[in-house]
Amino acid sequence: MTQSPATPLPAPKECRRLREAKSLTQAQVAARVGVSRETVRSWETGRTRPRGRNREAYAKLLTEPACTGTEVTARQERVLPGLVGAGSAGPVETSPEGAQPPGEASGPDRDVEPPLPAPPLLTPAQAFDALYAFCAPALVRQTYLLTGRRELARESVERAFQLAWHRWPEVAVDRDPAGWVRATAHEYALSPWHRMRPRHRCAEAPPSDAADRALLDVLLKLPPVHRRTLLLYDGVGLGLPETAAETEASTPAAAGRLLHARAAVGARLPELAVPQELHRRLAEVASTERLRAAPPRTVRWGGERRARQWTRAAIAFTVLLIGATTLTLRTAPDHYETPLGPPETIHGLPPRAAPGPLSQAELKLHTKLRAETVSGPGRLVPEGW
Repeated sequence: MTQSPATPLPAPKECRRLREAKSLTQAQVAARVGVSRETVRSWETGRTRPRGRNREAYAKLLTEPACTGTEVTARQERVLPGLVGAGSAGPVETSPEGAQPPGEASGPDRDVEPPLPAPPLLTPAQAFDALYAFCAPALVRQTYLLTGRRELARESVERAFQLAWHRWPEVAVDRDPAGWVRATAHEYALSPWHRMRPRHRCAEAPPSDAADRALLDVLLKLPPVHRRTLLLYDGVGLGLPETAAETEASTPAAAGRLLHARAAVGARLPELAVPQELHRRLAEVASTERLRAAPPRTVRWGGERRARQWTRAAIAFTVLLIGATTLTLRTAPDHYETPLGPPETIHGLPPRAAPGPLSQAELKLHTKLRAETVSGPGRLVPEGW
């Protein structure tokens, strides 16, 4: 009995490149092959190699051609319900494999299948509402694990979606709109300026369960970058390259932060030293809290109202600046004025004498002049010779 040759498999780095080229995460590859995410990670790093059926399924997944537009639409419908095909009359009915839809001919005469109808286009508001309904609940729970504050978590998610609505033409064509909103919400939640806000100086009520309080306390004592890396990798399930890209760090730096965060959590809570158990506990802590996000229409209206307020404030500031500049130009001198020099002492002149008391003769003359009429004494006429 001869042994069949093993299925050819690319190098580990090439496997990782092929997976990223297909826009697949390690968790998605693990779900399709039927193994854990840690196993896929060890395959891509070269520590282990797949064997048997796993090798065949892994190689087929990496080397299969890119999916067509219909498959992309079907995948989007599974990942984000309502984003593609929202507003249709009802769900798309699929028949079992090999079954023919009613009213269509079967047999060799049916050579070409009719083209599928294009999915209805969504308005920007409908697409935004679908993205919000899909991402907001989980994103609020993630932000709560980052900050430990319920109000700040809701505010961060609402601000992120308001900014996404303000830049919707850019977000709508982004490769990962959910990742764009997630990164914006995490950055806003971890901003150090929140410490200066009066309402965030008072601590909120901790979780009711003692185990949840212990885990949340350990997370909040980690540095913000380590906490965010741990949440993205072990909580959300992103791969190490995706985590490094979202935290704006290199892959080795993200790996170092992850190891330090896991070591800190394992030192305080030894039962969470296993990544799978840590992932389960993070999901439990986030799910036990009653965190609700605002309706999507409220978020859109809030973003538009905030944009109008900022626009009016910018216009008012511009008008004030123009008025101040005009007043300055009208009141400012239009020619050069020579400044006065400092005073100097002049030498060689007699001192200035102050008037003293009047003498008797001067007093007599003063009295005589005051007694005369206003016109003075009579006209003096010279006497003849």
